[in-house]
Amino acid sequence: MRITGRAIVICAVLAGLSLAGCSGGQSDLQKWIADTKKKPGGRIQALPEVKPYETYVYSVAKMRSPFQPLGPASANGQAGLRPSSRRNREFLEGFSLDTLKMVGTFMVGKNFYGLVQSKDGLVHKVQPGNYLGQNDGKVTVISGGKISLVEIIPDGLGGYIERPASLALSD
Repeated sequence: MRITGRAIVICAVLAGLSLAGCSGGQSDLQKWIADTKKKPGGRIQALPEVKPYETYVYSVAKMRSPFQPLGPASANGQAGLRPSSRRNREFLEGFSLDTLKMVGTFMVGKNFYGLVQSKDGLVHKVQPGNYLGQNDGKVTVISGGKISLVEIIPDGLGGYIERPASLALSD
């Protein structure tokens, strides 16, 4: 590629114009700085007053620990309440309680029996004392449209609590 004299002249003129645009434009800035320095300085606001901290004496002998749950139960849920590890597991304890469905009841003599359908489609007979669900749910009462049970669940503090649950007859 050959550079001509005309291209060199054009480049020189453009370089000169760009350098001329960068110089001499600071007079406005210097004037503003000088005006700002002439203004009187402002006052700094005083810091807010710090209130002294009032201490509180906590008497352990007189009050309940704030880290223990309320109620008559012991520190970790109900005293001695634990799921039985010695008991043989029943078939319906292999299913979550929300997957079981009550489909009916029948009565033999004075005893009510409930009919529960598992998610595999099989219908099972239950009576008070049987176990359902994965939280050691023991059947307590069977009525015409409801199977009531009590589950033993962890309380989150290392213990266990009882929670009522039920299966209702669906329409």
